Amino acid sequence: MTGVSSGAGDQAESPSAVPPGERGATRIADRVVAKIAAQAAREAVGPLPPDAERPHATVVVHHDTARIRVHLELDYPSDLGARCGRVRHQVVQRVSGYVGMAVPEVAVQVERLHPPVRYGGAQRRTR
Repeated sequence: MTGVSSGAGDQAESPSAVPPGERGATRIADRVVAKIAAQAAREAVGPLPPDAERPHATVVVHHDTARIRVHLELDYPSDLGARCGRVRHQVVQRVSGYVGMAVPEVAVQVERLHPPVRYGGAQRRTR
């Protein structure tokens, strides 16, 4: 049976196919990874106090590795360690799942704690 193709290796043998090392690369911008990380943090944190800012992230990408810092505001009292742990886990899952990068480090920085509102109304707070 001459002229019958096996299918699997035909592209590599084709003279017009570009070798893998010469095809180029896909680069995902740091800000895109930061947006994915921030959204993952929002999902993990759950409901926030009414005057809290949404979580945001900063990212440093080197090759296929992302080091991420997430900035949060949380209500207090709550289990801060558990909530930060959920944020780390969710960020690692989302970033590695969506963009295929290794995430060896997720630093969670709690910027502000919001005490419960008392006396039935909102209180003014100063920073």
